[in-house]
This record gives sequence, C-alpha cells and structure tokens, in this order.
Amino acid sequence: MTSTHRPDAGADASDAPAVVTTRAALRTALDTWRAEHPHGRRVVVMTMGALHAGHLELVRRARAEAGADGQVVVTDFVNPLQFGPGEDYERYPRDVAADVALLAAAGPDTAADVVFAPPVEELYPDLGSADGPIVRVTSGRIGTVLEGASRPGHFDGVLTVVLKLLHLVRPDVAVFGAKDAQQLLAVRRMVADLDLDVEVVAVETVREADGLARSSRNAYLSPAEHEHALALSRALRAGRDAAAAGEGAPSVLAAARGILEATDGVDVDYVVLVDPATVEDLAPGAVGPGLLLVAARVGTTRLIDNTAVEIVPPATRAADPAGRAPAPGGTA
Repeated sequence: MTSTHRPDAGADASDAPAVVTTRAALRTALDTWRAEHPHGRRVVVMTMGALHAGHLELVRRARAEAGADGQVVVTDFVNPLQFGPGEDYERYPRDVAADVALLAAAGPDTAADVVFAPPVEELYPDLGSADGPIVRVTSGRIGTVLEGASRPGHFDGVLTVVLKLLHLVRPDVAVFGAKDAQQLLAVRRMVADLDLDVEVVAVETVREADGLARSSRNAYLSPAEHEHALALSRALRAGRDAAAAGEGAPSVLAAARGILEATDGVDVDYVVLVDPATVEDLAPGAVGPGLLLVAARVGTTRLIDNTAVEIVPPATRAADPAGRAPAPGGTA
C-alpha cells in the first residue's frame, strides 16, 4: 500500500495500513495526506503493540472521530522510559507484523491508515548515553501516587513519549483507554497545562467475556492465574454495587477489599477510592463521583483495573435504600 488515503468507509478490510519506521517516512506520509485533505481530521491511537480487542476498540473510536475522509494513525512502540528496573521491558511482547495483520483484518469501521513503528534509537537517539534523553516531561504530583508510587518515574516516561508522539503525528484528536485511569488523567493534565492543541478522547475499558480487563499482559497468565485475576473485576463490581445500594465511601472500599482478601493467588498492591479529577483519596463522608482503582500481582504479572462509582448523599440513602433520589410528588 503506497497511499494512506482510504476513500470511504467501505474500503477493503484486507487493505493493510502503511507501516513507517522513521520520522522522515512518517512526515512524508502525513504531509502527503494533508496536501490531499487540507480539512481532514487526523486521529492518533498510541499503543505499545501486542494489539488485542481492547486496542481495536480504540482504533474503532478513532475511525469514527476521523470520519471517512480522515486519517487514523496507530503508533506501535514499546517505550523504555516508562519501565523501571526489574520490570518486563525485555520480555514485553513485540510483533509489529501481527499487529498490522490484526488491523488489516478488523474491518472498515476499524481501518487504520498509518502504523508508526519506530525502533528505539529513532525516538531516543541518545538513550544509551549517561543521562539521555536529558529533557523529559515531569508528571508532578500525579506521578508520585498509586501507580507512580509503585513505579517511580513511570508517568514521566509515559508523558515524555506521549508528548513526542503528539509533536510527530500532529493529530487533532488522541484516543486513550479508560483502563489506565491515572495515565489518562496525567495526559489530560499535560495537554491542559502545556496548552497542547489536541482533543483527548477516552474509551471505556474493554473486557473479556469473563470480566477481566483486556491487557497485553494477560498473555503472561496461566489458566489458573487467569481465574485468580478475575478477583479484580469482581472486587470492582462489589464496590460499585455497594455504592449503587447507597453505601458510603468506607463501605464501598470494604466491599472491594473483601473480595480481594478472600481470593488466593492475588497479591494486592492497592485498592483505593479516589476523586477522578485528582486521584486524591475520597474522604469518608464524600459524596459524588469516585473512581475505584485496584492494582495487584497475579503470579509474576501486575494488573490494574478501575470502575467509576457514584456516592449518594446520606439523606438520599435514608430516603431510599437503593440510593435513588425521591422524585417530585413523593414517588421514586
């Protein structure tokens, strides 16, 4: 395929996206398309490869955001800056050919136009030097709690590569998954705080049929570990159900923790209920939206998951045990 242009939503599903591996080739692909579509929308989906159904949902949303005459760019790059010592950077799955084949077979509503899959030295030519790259993005307080506390420097590495890719791709829209909730918040804050001209769109977590959140790291799980890992989504459901039943923040947390503590094979890193805008812990008497997050290690695999909850006011709980506010006229 020599052109990144897809004429309409009915394009041949077997038509693979163009694959580029250098900045120069990426710029040529983007500039050629822009010359033909001066008013088209460009949308990017940033991945570390090992694509699965969750990624395809992101690309599907990107295609919808771009429209038939827009351009969808998927980046496929395992970013070394976001891995700490002893983490799984070396064994992280890498198979660009399989990723491209998955995209090519996904259908016209999930059509990607360009895959940017650079080698490490293309994005970080001085990575092997003593202190390179010298200039990096700092994630601030967001990067010091929860995932940041467990993985120091992780979000600095994430934001550094996201900023680099935004500069290289120059998209109108960037699509991210809601499963990595803290990452999504960090990216949104960077975009706002640094006045970046891009819209950030979130896509809800995609789950396997049994409830496990889709992740490239799920491939590490043995069948028994997969069963143990289901405790994460069960815990989140228990917390969400407690909130829906009118329970306060402490009871919501207790419901989630109870599931995890009762499950063998799950080493919990944290389970917290936080403000979705700041990732600060919700106070015991807090009301309104919350985000229930869990991180745990199952075998040697570290997994994360989250769900949104709504803590209703105590008066509402008293009025209706189901947590629904009374309707005008005294009926619920």
